[in-house]
Amino acid sequence: MNNQTNAAARQWAEALCLYAGEDRAFFENFWSALQKSKPVYREFIYYLENRNFLCEYRISGYTIVDIMVWQMDHFKAQLDRGRDDMKQNGDRMLLMAFDTMLKMEKQPEKYIYLMQSETGTDYPEKY
Repeated sequence: MNNQTNAAARQWAEALCLYAGEDRAFFENFWSALQKSKPVYREFIYYLENRNFLCEYRISGYTIVDIMVWQMDHFKAQLDRGRDDMKQNGDRMLLMAFDTMLKMEKQPEKYIYLMQSETGTDYPEKY
């Protein structure tokens, strides 16, 4: 990627973190991790430029959209439990999808387990 693209990506990442309610330290950690992962960075740039998901990169078969869908299902379960830090904050959900993908690269088993163990709003204590 060229310097202009990288500067635009950094500026957008910083704004995304701000809109998501994250602090400077989160942004610096996120940006550093993003810079170290060429495939996730490519997905991030593609989204920035096209406002759509590339879904080229897969971790154990999961794409960025799979992560986003899981987060929405997980978010519904959190709402049922009264936790709603992503309520009406699409920027936060988008940021957390990219952040989760970066973490999933390092610990795929952990995130695969989470994605397969809690989906939707059906859980034992619901009713």
